[in-house]
Amino acid sequence: MLSLVLIVVASLFFAGIIGRTKGILSGRKGARILQPIYDYLRLFRKGAVYSHTTTPIFRWAPVIYFSAVLFAAFLTPFGSSKGLLSFDGDFVVFAYMLAMSRFFMILMALDTGSSFEGMGASREAIFSMLAEPAFFVLMGSFALLTGYTSFFDIFAAFHFSEPASYALAALAGSVLLLIVAVENSRVPVDDPKTHLELTMVHEVMILDNSGFDLGLIMYAGTLKFAVFGTLIANFFINHSWSLWLQALVFFAVQALSAVIIGCVESFGARFRMSHNAQFVFALTSLSLLISFGVLLMMRQ
Repeated sequence: MLSLVLIVVASLFFAGIIGRTKGILSGRKGARILQPIYDYLRLFRKGAVYSHTTTPIFRWAPVIYFSAVLFAAFLTPFGSSKGLLSFDGDFVVFAYMLAMSRFFMILMALDTGSSFEGMGASREAIFSMLAEPAFFVLMGSFALLTGYTSFFDIFAAFHFSEPASYALAALAGSVLLLIVAVENSRVPVDDPKTHLELTMVHEVMILDNSGFDLGLIMYAGTLKFAVFGTLIANFFINHSWSLWLQALVFFAVQALSAVIIGCVESFGARFRMSHNAQFVFALTSLSLLISFGVLLMMRQ
């Protein structure tokens, strides 16, 4: 339960830190860190508008999307505290809950009958398909190293006994950060601030959403950032530390992850659409590098 509470708290600040970082780096004061919370509350108070051409799929998809991401948060541990749900093979369920959330987002976009939203849905499908192997190779490598198949046991058994383990943890954190950038269609795969339908991925899929539904979709994206930030933090939290120290490292990693994303979006540019698939597929190569490192550590 503690992990879920901390994830929700971190999600309230994650998007604000990204926005504030981008504002400072562009020479502006930037919006308040809590501004995204006010934006979500404003949307939650508004009613949704539905086209007569859509089916109930369009109405239920945002709720299912948010519920699937929230269920993934239930599976995520924090330091010495297990997730609300913890069992062998939970990282597989975690991955496919996120896959289910994307599936319903794709259905929702196709349900509108818009050619633009269908184009974004096809891009979302291919990019997420290419990102999944990277996650499975990454977590499968650490499962092989530790001998466990649940998030909590993997992180509990992983320890910095060798210098190579520091490099593995840092590389794994980098891969997870890039994976969540793909999951949320952020730079360099997509630019959330663009308004050109021909080059958008996620943003073009939610053009017909409004009010409460749009608020759920936007908050689910921030929650997904916090969930992956928690996975990254678990690589650097020692279970023998006090709870306060674990929480300090947790929030430090979350804030650092948000700042890194803000820096990338400030100084980086979106890739050409033809290069996105190559970039996403390269994440699997980085995961394979971690796999080789794990095999070398097991031989010693």
